[in-house]
Amino acid sequence: MSAHFALFADLENCGGKKNVLLDVIERVKLRGDILIGKVYGYTDSYSELKEVLLSNTFAVVPSLRYGHSQKNSMDIQLVIDALDVAFTNPLIDSFCIVSGDSDYVPLVGKLKSMGKFVLGISRSEVASGVFMNACSEFQFLESMAAKKKRVQEKETGETLTLQEVNDLIVTILRDNESGEVLASEAKNTLLRLRPEFSEKSLGFSTFGKLIAELSARFGAFSVNSEQHNRKLSLNQGGTAVDELTRDNFIPAFRKILDVYKSEGFDRINPPVLKAAVLDAYPDFSERQIGFRRFSDVLRELERAKLLKVEMAEGGNMLVRIE
Repeated sequence: MSAHFALFADLENCGGKKNVLLDVIERVKLRGDILIGKVYGYTDSYSELKEVLLSNTFAVVPSLRYGHSQKNSMDIQLVIDALDVAFTNPLIDSFCIVSGDSDYVPLVGKLKSMGKFVLGISRSEVASGVFMNACSEFQFLESMAAKKKRVQEKETGETLTLQEVNDLIVTILRDNESGEVLASEAKNTLLRLRPEFSEKSLGFSTFGKLIAELSARFGAFSVNSEQHNRKLSLNQGGTAVDELTRDNFIPAFRKILDVYKSEGFDRINPPVLKAAVLDAYPDFSERQIGFRRFSDVLRELERAKLLKVEMAEGGNMLVRIE
């Protein structure tokens, strides 16, 4: 049975970018239905979000600047709304808090004591370690942007292509630890992600015939039958991944950093960057390219003017993308 989520997002924390908000919504919809959605701190500068917010029936709390306590009042409003939902709406069993502020730790604790699942999502540069550890699960916004192949939202009435449906199914499979899901679950998740999806609009009488065609055409997943149930399994094979060397690692890092930049992330934590490198190059190691530590790699990239290493207020190292 899928989870029923209430999603509360601090727009200042997630940067107010359309693609970032779409990533958050998709990440939650992979786990269940969003029954309640609300964003905080909305201003006219976030006007590109209007279509996304309306199509997902999100409520909006505008930012009314007055004095120096505005941010704190928004935090308090989010806490009040979350607790109100927790106590009055029995359908909600899961919460997503899009913020990294440690001020939300008591809220997370209360929600968990009520048996609620709490998913935390935040930019790495503002994520508090205390908040991260308090959540049932935590994810960095940057990790979502770096790993996924985005399927753009369609205009009303426009049909998804076979390639786009295949990419969505691969995203669903990758989100599952086992890399396997029942075909019926895959279809239900597809409909949460893209309500306009229909196998008939793609020329197939059944979902089973569609996934069989996708498996044969693209080879990203396999379809197997178990006790009259079809199961989709992510194929582990794929194209060979180039090995990073002293000669090619700078262009490889530039490509990864460009993805972050294009998604609206100007600063990230080094561990997030290293995770993205390992995702693209599983055999990567610092010694492989002639360095002892990842911090040495960062200094070399700084000399190449790809980034600048900075220290956050809490003493944590950050990477600013040039």
